[in-house]
Amino acid sequence: PLRGGSRVLTRQVTVSLFNRPEGILEQQALLPVSQSAVLTRSFQTSAISHDIDTAAKFIGAGAATVGVAGSGAGIGTVFGSLIIGYARNPSLKQQLFSYAILGFALSEAMGLFCLMVAFLILFAM
Repeated sequence: PLRGGSRVLTRQVTVSLFNRPEGILEQQALLPVSQSAVLTRSFQTSAISHDIDTAAKFIGAGAATVGVAGSGAGIGTVFGSLIIGYARNPSLKQQLFSYAILGFALSEAMGLFCLMVAFLILFAM
């Protein structure tokens, strides 16, 4: 008796879940195994869809790699300014060099972050 009542309850809940798209996993949890296997849909992607995903990965990784060029330009600007600063005031050589190393480190870090994002797009997604 209790078992029959639970099946009726399960069927009513299942019917109400059929109307919601997010209820598919909940439906499979409530149905017996034999009925759950019928509801399972296999997720298949076509070759065209796979090619589009691959192209999107490569485009995204290429766009993320553009930041490395900006990092190179920033490093060039930092050391160019260091040379100009040496030429204007040689007595500040040590202080200017410490600022240049700080600027180099920050520019290089941004370039490495861009490269890391490019690798994440390629290999983690």
